[in-house]
Amino acid sequence: MARSEPVTLPATDCDGLELRRAERADLLAVFRIESASFPQPWPYDAFERFLGTPGFLVAELDRQVVGYVIADVVRNHGSPVGHVKDLAVHPDRRGLGVGSSLLSAALSAIATSGARSVRLEVRESNAPARRLYRRFGFDPLRRVSDYYDDGEDALVMVRELPADAGDR
Repeated sequence: MARSEPVTLPATDCDGLELRRAERADLLAVFRIESASFPQPWPYDAFERFLGTPGFLVAELDRQVVGYVIADVVRNHGSPVGHVKDLAVHPDRRGLGVGSSLLSAALSAIATSGARSVRLEVRESNAPARRLYRRFGFDPLRRVSDYYDDGEDALVMVRELPADAGDR
């Protein structure tokens, strides 16, 4: 079976990193990263629903999946709005620029779909993720109490996309 076409990468400190659309064969690795990254991981079958979508990307290093992102575009009052649903990097590969590369590629995919803004939810306690999102121009919009099953609050963060971003 042929691999998905690679995605153009931004500059990264991680030599040999390749991004591409997720494939069925990647799901077990994605699920393992999810389980190692979050106290309440998505179930395995949740990832299957996003296969084939432009915003479900994996990062490979040395032919191993080391991270993934799931992002899509939804309609809000008739206008397309991007939503970063999930982003994780294997704990052993954090700090190398993998998360930044995945987020950059997801934002490009969202912009290409015509969205002019992007939102996401992040655990209030997840300081590393909040720092990453701030570096990418996301600002806190509001807190959602008891968002997670364990009672932790989420921060909803948003950022605007340039008006010409989808024309690239």
